[in-house]
Amino acid sequence: MASTNVTMRMDEELKTQLQELMSNLGMDMTTFFTMAAKQAVREQALPFQPSMNTERYGLKAYKMAIQNTNYNKDGNAVISSDDEWTDETEWDDMFKQIKEERGI
Repeated sequence: MASTNVTMRMDEELKTQLQELMSNLGMDMTTFFTMAAKQAVREQALPFQPSMNTERYGLKAYKMAIQNTNYNKDGNAVISSDDEWTDETEWDDMFKQIKEERGI
């Protein structure tokens, strides 16, 4: 199948953030956009669910979480040893319960 080039405009900061995310996921932006395009064509729908989510997990909360996250030299999120949440097990307990319910 022949390939073609697609040119698009995007906010520079958004592009940088997307490139970093894709790199952390082990792919490049071409692969990401190709996957999104294939899913959209296959499902005849957007490859994501548009939302006007301004409630609990809206953009403001997302930005706050990013600002308050510490990263190591590899760019991975980390929790410092003196963080009050280091002993938190709620997520582990929740995932364990889900796995048990699904027989995983």
